[in-house]
Parts: sequence; C-alpha cells; structure tokens
Amino acid sequence: MDGTGLITGDDGLVRCFWHGNLEDYRRYHDDEWGNPVSDDRRLFEKICLEGFQSGLSWLTILRKRENFRAAFAGFDFEKVAQFGDDDIARLLADAGIVRHRGKIVSTINNAARAIDLKAEFGSLARYFWSFEPTPEERPARMDYATLRANPTSPTSVRLSKDLRKRGWTFVGPTTVYAFMQAMGLVNDHIEGCVCRGKVEAMREAFARPR
Repeated sequence: MDGTGLITGDDGLVRCFWHGNLEDYRRYHDDEWGNPVSDDRRLFEKICLEGFQSGLSWLTILRKRENFRAAFAGFDFEKVAQFGDDDIARLLADAGIVRHRGKIVSTINNAARAIDLKAEFGSLARYFWSFEPTPEERPARMDYATLRANPTSPTSVRLSKDLRKRGWTFVGPTTVYAFMQAMGLVNDHIEGCVCRGKVEAMREAFARPR
C-alpha cells in the first residue's frame, strides 16, 4: 500500500487497503461494506457485532459471524431479549464466539432496547437512517488521510449519545461510526476504490425508510 490507502489485488482491481487481500475479508469489502441496509435484523446484528469487535479486529468477528448468528438466534432481537441466565452460561461456554460476559449481557440488553425503538419508530431502520449525515456534514473528498483522521463523526457522536440515553450499551462514537460505515449510512470507500462508485449508485437508488 502507498500513501493513497489503496491496494491492487491479484485480479488487477484497486480497492481500499484494509482487507489486506485476504479472500474472505476482500469479499466482505466488495459485497457488503458500505452497501445501504434497511433490514432490522441485519442492523441489529451489525451494531451488536461492532460491540463485540471493540478491542479486537473486525476480521476476528467476521470469521466468527456464523457462530454468532447461531448463538444469538439469528439476531432476532425479539428472541434475544428473552435470553436469561441459562443462555448467558451457554454463551460463555461457546468457544465459537467471543466469550465476554459484558458484551453478551449488553447484546441481550440491547435487544430489549431494540424492541422499544421499533415500537416508537416503526422500525430500527427508520430510526438509524434518520441519523444519515447531510452532504454538508461529509468530507468533500474521502481520501486515506481523511479516513484515518476521522474514526468518529459529529453524527456518530449524536447517535451514540441518543442510543446511550435510551439504555443501549457498547455503543460509543467509534463503534457507532463503524456501524454507519458498514451499513451504508456513509460511503467511506476511498476515492479510487473500485467499490466507491458502485456503493454511491446504490445509495442514490436506496429507498430510505421514512
């Protein structure tokens, strides 16, 4: 990688640097990261997994994602909210996930908070997309230096504060910004990445929940 934050794969395509040309990570970069998402279960899954990622690499979580899905009822928050002490014990014994009691308890708590959000707003998607930054809040150009210098944003700070006010946990501004990047609320593919234009077109065509 040079100072542009871009790397060229063995397929000749130029991409953001962070997947390191690892096959599974590159697929995630190409097929998921930044694509706009309105499915409530996927939104809940991602914000929970970002919480589990805290202090670890996203690649670690990505490679355990199917285990997490099996352990947490496919991230159906109606079901996860009903988890009790036996489920916590089961999850702490599950070597296929990150066995961190605080993060496990947080996911169960956040499931109950997600039910509250859905009751208030009609869907998690409607709530989260109400925090989509305006063009004026976004950098004029997304280059490597800008990406590195901005692990949070004013919007992620506002969203984090609002979630915590509502009782969510493990939703600090950096975690929330990573969630926004992944779920397409912002397009942080670096200029010159093969995926940037594709994601921008998807965002333009995306029917934002209202």
